[in-house]
Amino acid sequence: MHKRRLGRTDLLVSQICLGSMTWGQQNTEAEGHAQMDLAFSRGVNFIDTAELYPIPPKAETQGRTEKTIGSWMKANRNRDKVILASKVVGRTANAWFRGDRPSKLVRADIFDAVEKSLAKLGTDYIDLYQIHWPDRDIPWGSNPTRVGAVARRADAAGAPGDETPVAETLAVFEELVKAGKIRHLGLSNESSWGVMRFVFEAEKGTGPRVASLQNAYSLVNRTFEVNLAEVCEREEIAFLPYSPLAQGYLTGKYNHGARPQGSRSQLFNRGQRYETPNAAEVLLEYTELARSFGMEPALFANAYVASRPFVTANIVGATTLAQLEMALSSADVTWTDEMQKAVDAIHQRVGNPCP
Repeated sequence: MHKRRLGRTDLLVSQICLGSMTWGQQNTEAEGHAQMDLAFSRGVNFIDTAELYPIPPKAETQGRTEKTIGSWMKANRNRDKVILASKVVGRTANAWFRGDRPSKLVRADIFDAVEKSLAKLGTDYIDLYQIHWPDRDIPWGSNPTRVGAVARRADAAGAPGDETPVAETLAVFEELVKAGKIRHLGLSNESSWGVMRFVFEAEKGTGPRVASLQNAYSLVNRTFEVNLAEVCEREEIAFLPYSPLAQGYLTGKYNHGARPQGSRSQLFNRGQRYETPNAAEVLLEYTELARSFGMEPALFANAYVASRPFVTANIVGATTLAQLEMALSSADVTWTDEMQKAVDAIHQRVGNPCP
């Protein structure tokens, strides 16, 4: 398991990062512990979580994932061997995060979030603290293939009067770094403009510089490549792709309209991002391509993401140890020019059906 530098930081993270969003909903605490045991035995040293988790977000389950990680680190006494990433929610009307009120990326809310996460994780610092999604009004994921309108600037006439400026949010993160509560800042579900705005404000002297970006990336969503790949390369920002299996749709288990009992789509009906027009046909084509190379579709999809030169660590998730074994083995796959040409031929025709 190769280690790679996280942006400009001194952190060396494994090329596979263990995602955790099912722990506390689809997975029990014991199952979460078993996944961490397996991943770390294979050389993983990087765990990604969030105050929001588990998914789907609910008041009665929120925070269970961080508690699962905290109890595992306490039992193993291995906090010093874990590179731990968590997230603060962006602007949301969901009131359960802040004691029955909405949340924004302002000082009181960010401090509330980080203190609660530290307590649940049983640690006094978080290595990488990420903004889960922006405060401003933009499409989810921040990189749509088409936009009807762009939200006005915070200082423009008719713009939302309470949008939190990036500089104000960055100043809070500077406090957290100086207090030793977090080591580095990361972004998630962010656009190229948003990333560069954070860089611009930091270089002006406000707050820490962005170390990483976590956006969706997969065979059916390569929007990161359009602008963000160059931004991250030139600004030395680590890319941490999530959803390499497109929420399981690239495994083939949902092909031909199937909804297996106990699958995320069957349980929660939250797969709309991967149920766009023509998506089913494209997903089927990619899974058939994987099998033409003699590979399980899940292994092929993870290996594709792991092979990209702009990826620092691929965030994998699983609900079973067998699924996790396959995800971890993607680090050992030799991705060939033939595979890439076949993938690019499909992409040239279908683009990004699931941005």
